[in-house]
Amino acid sequence: MKILVTGGAGFIGSALVRHIIEKTSHQAVNVDALTYAGNPESLGQARDHPRHVFEQVDIRDRQALDRVFREHRPDAVMHLAAESHVDRSIAGPSVFVQTNVTGTQNLLEAARVYWSELDAHARRAFRFHHVSTDEVFGDLGPEDPAFTEKTPYAPSSPYAASKAASDHLVRAWHRTYGLPILITNCSNNYGPYQFPEKLIPLMILNALEGKPLPVYGRGENVRDWLYVEDHARALRLVLEKGLPGRTYNIGGRCEKTNMEVVTAICDILDELRPVTSDESQVTKDGDGLQVTSDTSRVTRHSSLISFVPDRPGHDRRYAIDDARISRELGWRPQESFDSGLRKTIKWYLDNTEWVDRVRTGEYREWIETNYGQRGAVSTL
Repeated sequence: MKILVTGGAGFIGSALVRHIIEKTSHQAVNVDALTYAGNPESLGQARDHPRHVFEQVDIRDRQALDRVFREHRPDAVMHLAAESHVDRSIAGPSVFVQTNVTGTQNLLEAARVYWSELDAHARRAFRFHHVSTDEVFGDLGPEDPAFTEKTPYAPSSPYAASKAASDHLVRAWHRTYGLPILITNCSNNYGPYQFPEKLIPLMILNALEGKPLPVYGRGENVRDWLYVEDHARALRLVLEKGLPGRTYNIGGRCEKTNMEVVTAICDILDELRPVTSDESQVTKDGDGLQVTSDTSRVTRHSSLISFVPDRPGHDRRYAIDDARISRELGWRPQESFDSGLRKTIKWYLDNTEWVDRVRTGEYREWIETNYGQRGAVSTL
């Protein structure tokens, strides 16, 4: 297949493109606007592969999308382009509506017009795969059952609301126009190449630099964690074997509180990058004379954890029931949280040049705005 991937230079999108190039014989037409979180370097060796083509196009630009469909004539669309950071959506919701809602509508219409002109065989084979999030379902109490594909939508943040709207648009284009669609709702992703505003890379990099590790509230919010390469495998499987019109939940089968996640990061860094500090100790020898000796003391990374005021409308718990994709398509995550987190931390330790290049002035300004102005209210 020739697959048009939107957002293919982002975190999940680049993992998907790498997977397509490395694990299949498919072609990837990568459409990305290269906003602050899009980075062609995240494509690795796929970037210059002959089966990969890059188009710097914003999905809000309908004419540009029409051109891409005309020139590349894809067999499928995998739509991942989105503004995706909850805190940014709280600070500035407009761009989330413009990209996630209007951009998705543009893409749907461009795909519908293109699809309607295909021959009968190509029309039947075509797929529009929309990649969404578990945040559209709202939050759960401690004892509530996990989200299923039939859980009612109850988004809490501007980001979640914009993604919920895009999900509804995709279903409407299927019901009204017959466009053969697929929808997946995933849990929190983590892994290599993640932009360092998100929880896990932010904590890794702050800890390595001896900076505070800001945790919202008391760190009791629960998320289900999914290693990004497991997600890429699931997305490919849904595209190839999923039933048109169907929704599939993709989860990591791993619920953790934010404090558990941050503590696990600190424990692995204590092992891989222990921090010692020199101390001078004064004692007296047998003659009563003072003797100064230098000793080293190990400092645990968890001492950097600080609690900051919670963000507005912070969902308490997410959990994914992935029984459908497991039962119908045979998928399950291959990485445990410990193995995936260890791989992630090692990747950030080994790729400091990538990190330095993505941490631009805009990134630093955002971190200061979101965390610096909150101030730590208590520390461990």
